[in-house]
Amino acid sequence: MEDWVLRAISRWPNVPALFGWLALDRRGRWLIRGEVITRPQIIDTIGRNYAADEHGRWYFQNGPQRGYMKLEYAPLVLRVDDDSESLLTHTNVRVMRPARAFLDQEGSILLVTEHGAGLLADTDLDWALSRLDCAAGVVDEEELANALAQPSGTTTPLFLRLGPACLPLVRLDAIEAPATLGFVRDPRPREGERWSE
Repeated sequence: MEDWVLRAISRWPNVPALFGWLALDRRGRWLIRGEVITRPQIIDTIGRNYAADEHGRWYFQNGPQRGYMKLEYAPLVLRVDDDSESLLTHTNVRVMRPARAFLDQEGSILLVTEHGAGLLADTDLDWALSRLDCAAGVVDEEELANALAQPSGTTTPLFLRLGPACLPLVRLDAIEAPATLGFVRDPRPREGERWSE
């Protein structure tokens, strides 16, 4: 969080949280009341002050007020950096330690990183496919189809190479991702919380 945000929180600690206004789509775009935010200054400010609470609800801390984010898929969207090797979050933070990799029923890839769970941008799926391995070497369409057909929670025979890491690819249905990875897609106020719509 930026210093001005921390000062505002200490000055006005009991401002009600905001629910239902803000969202993050699966392309990594911020939305307010369903409209995409396009001003670079606002996008950067949200990105620098975006975090999760202890319940897995992600939010933008706007001064003393916390605005909770509805997530179309995951709290982070990952894209390939210009070096074509490393990943960045949609908030422009480099991923240094990918820990786990998942494949959903539609072929989307979800990674657990030191910053949280992130969905690989659909524009970078070819990049990810070129980094898939299996015991036989190169992954073909049949092996990928077999991995997609496995039940959710099953470790597939595929691995995703990310720098020095070689992560087993686990099948995980999209609907199960929040509970498995500890985030909330549609945050709601908890009992006793001050909030507004």
